[in-house]
Order: sequence, then structure tokens, then C-alpha cells
Amino acid sequence: MKWIRVLPAGVEETADTLGGKAAGLALLDRLGLRVPAGFVVTTGACRAFLLDGRLPDGLAEELAAGVGELERSTGRVFGGARQPLVVSVRSGASVSMPGMMSTVLNLGLTNEATEGLAAETGDRSFALDSRLRFLSGFAAAVTDPQRSVPDDAARQLEWAVEAVFASWDTPRARTYRTLHDIPDDLGTAVVVQAMVFGNRDEHSGTGVAFSRDPNTGENVPYGEVLFRSQGEEVVSGVSATLPLRALAEREPGVWAELVDALGRIEAHYRDACYAEFTFQSGELWMLQVRPGRFVGGAAVRVATELADSHVIERREALLRVSPRQLRHVRTPRIASSVETDVLARGLGACPGVAAGRVATMAESAVRMARDGVPVVLVRPETSPNDLHGLAAANGIVTARGGPASHAAVVARAMGKPAVVGVNDLTVDSGSLTVGGRTLTEGALVTIDGTSGEVALGSPRVVTDTTDDHLRRLLAWADDVSGDHSARDETERLDAAHAVLRRR
Repeated sequence: MKWIRVLPAGVEETADTLGGKAAGLALLDRLGLRVPAGFVVTTGACRAFLLDGRLPDGLAEELAAGVGELERSTGRVFGGARQPLVVSVRSGASVSMPGMMSTVLNLGLTNEATEGLAAETGDRSFALDSRLRFLSGFAAAVTDPQRSVPDDAARQLEWAVEAVFASWDTPRARTYRTLHDIPDDLGTAVVVQAMVFGNRDEHSGTGVAFSRDPNTGENVPYGEVLFRSQGEEVVSGVSATLPLRALAEREPGVWAELVDALGRIEAHYRDACYAEFTFQSGELWMLQVRPGRFVGGAAVRVATELADSHVIERREALLRVSPRQLRHVRTPRIASSVETDVLARGLGACPGVAAGRVATMAESAVRMARDGVPVVLVRPETSPNDLHGLAAANGIVTARGGPASHAAVVARAMGKPAVVGVNDLTVDSGSLTVGGRTLTEGALVTIDGTSGEVALGSPRVVTDTTDDHLRRLLAWADDVSGDHSARDETERLDAAHAVLRRR
């Protein structure tokens, strides 16, 4: 059995075998964008691992062969003292499961390789920083406390692949699959790529980008960036990120490349897109891509504007918006009033309003929700281990993180209002402090995922009227169905879908 495929060239199989990340990397390469060399361990190897509890026969030898291909393509030596090859090890299921599985960066930095990296770059602090990041990431992924980190690059890689496979079956991953109706038997691929160092120097960094605003659908690049950092810092929410536009000011060349890349990707998908990237010493590298998967009003706006631009036909625009999404098109907001007691403001990460009792721990949120109490989960930041609390809550607030942090991504996937990056918020077990005021668990708050406001009590809420994009989409629906009578909006779209499916 062949368990490994070289990336990005030669990827011909489906995402079911190679995972969505590998398929996206192949697409990026076909579009002429810069992608780090790598290889993918197939989902079949993961399924064999989950069945037998060990790496399948022959995989260790294939990993060595895959590393050999990487060494030849990069001119580097895995774990070597001169020009060391350093790799990232990431999960890549056929369906997106953001943050649910393990990742190890900077793998291969043995003691000898770390000294080699320091000598090559002339920057010992950078080499030691990368080594420390590897050790902490490896320890978090490889959870067996009896296993010390081996000072052998090949063994590090085998253990990291095992850890990623095992993370498919963690409680957080199982919970996520249950919430999103993802089959348990798919397994995950593992993508191994040459590292691009976002922590290399002041002209390096990492970020995530949408080709359009995922909250509104507006046709402007949207996302966040961190300079002299690596990707996990952005998606974890532990660091204060900068708006994506900051890239244009500090690294205009990288910004121009990124905007061009987003345009090419969107043209391929004929839809909004999401991408992850790293830039090292002013050079942009693309690491992941997928369709944007917008919901609610953002999905309506993107579909109608793409139809207006003749990128897609009106029938396709209608089919891209589900009747269920229409419930989220008219976005409720906290009314502007002198009577509204606004506790804090952060960044709106998922539109909508949620009211509930404060819970500061995931377990508290689950317990309160089980008793029928509406909950707003308030955390310093969220991690995959908080997923059960996120699922139980009506809304989410975090002190740290940006619109691409774990809390924001999961909230959008669940359609739950979220506010992130409330800078003066401090969260303790059982209480929170913000703006000099302290609330205990159980206090009633209301959050606005559009404005980023967090208010005390139950302020008045208003709902946006139907916008022009929705009016036009529904007019197209009536033209398709031939029924222009006054009806519920969902009925109008349902009728159009029924006609289109018969054609």
C-alpha cells in the first residue's frame, strides 16, 4: 500500500484521499502561486492507524523517502548541521475542522540542526526561538508524558504523524463532528511541508485573509496579520493581531502579491475564498485555501454581486443561498440609546445579538445550558478544548484574538454571535472585570456581533430592514417560479429552488 503522495505536483486524487488542505495546495500551485514543497500522508493511513493503534506497515520507510524528496527539492538536510531542513506537520481532513486536530511547526530542529540554523542565518535568537516553538508545539501534540522529545528528526516526524492521526479521535474533534454531521470514519491526512519562517525578521509574518468581508460580503480583502510570528499565534487567539490592511503599510510588495493571489483564487472558485499565508523576509508563501463559505446576509451579497458581474448566472446565485440562511439575513443589533449600559467594545466577529447569563468556563456553560439558562461564554480566548462550552452557549466573548481566531471561526461555523478582542477584559474563574467593573457568573449580558458591543442586561434590540441585495435575489426567485404573489421570503426562495432542481 502506498501511503504518501508528493505535493504539490502529481496530486490527482480526491480530497477524500488527500484531504482538503492538500487539494488546496495543488490548486494554489496550478494557479502559479508560491507553495512550500511537501508531501501528504493519506487518510487511508490514518484509518489504518485508528484501527490498529500504530502506524501502518511501510509508512516509516515512505516517510523517509518523502523526506528524501524534500531534501532534493530544497537542497537541505533533515536534522542536518548545515542548511537544515525544517518542516511543518499539519492535519488535513477532507472537510474543514478548524483547530480541532494537532499541528507541529519547526519539526526537525534537533540540537545540531538548531546550531546549523543559527550559523546559516547569523541570528542565534531566531534559531533558539524556532526551537522553543517546536518543543512547546511538540509537547502539546504528543500527549504521552513518558515520551521525551527525541533528538532525532526522523523519529520526531513519526511521532508527530502519530499525534495528528490520534487527534482525529479526541473528544473535541468528536464533538465537532457531531455538531456538523461529519462521519467519524473519514480520518485525516497529514501534510508535511518545508517551513517558511514568519518569525524570521521584521519583514516576516503570518496571517489569514478572506477575499471579501465574511460578515457583510463587501468586496474588500479582510483578515488579520501578525509580524514576526508564526501561524498558530493568529488562529489560537492568544495574540493581539493587526487588521490585514496593516500589511499594505508595512510590506506593500507582499500586500500586492496577496491581493493578486486572492483575485486568482476567487476567479477559480467563482466565489469568495479564505487563505492562510506566511511571508519570510518579504517573500509571500501560500499555505492553505478553501471557498469562503459565507452565511446569511454575506452569502446573499456575494451571490448577487457575482451574478451582477456575470461571474455566475442568476440561477446559480439562487442555489447558493439556502432558505434556512434567510433567517440570518436581517441582522439584529443593540439599539443605540442613552439607556443602553455598554460594558465594553471589541471586534464583531459573527453578526447577530445574543443575550444570556455569563459563564466563564466551558463546563459552567454546559451546566447552565443543561438547566435551561441561556448562556454567553466569556473567555480570555477559546481553544478546541472549549468546544463543548461553545456549543452550549448562545454567544461568545473573548478578551484576545481577532476575526480569524479560534472563537471567531467556530462562532461563524455555528452561526452564533461573537465579540472578540475586548482589550480591557480580564476573566477569572467565576468572574470578569472590564472597564473597572466586575461581574460574577450568572450576570445577564447582551452582545452584538456586528458592532462588537457588550451590554449589561437586556437592552432594546432592532432589526435591519431588507437590503437591496436580498430584494433583488428574491425578485429573481419570483421570476424563476413565476409566482409574484405576496409570500414569506423563505417560501419565495423555496419555490425557485424547486423549479431549478427540476430543470
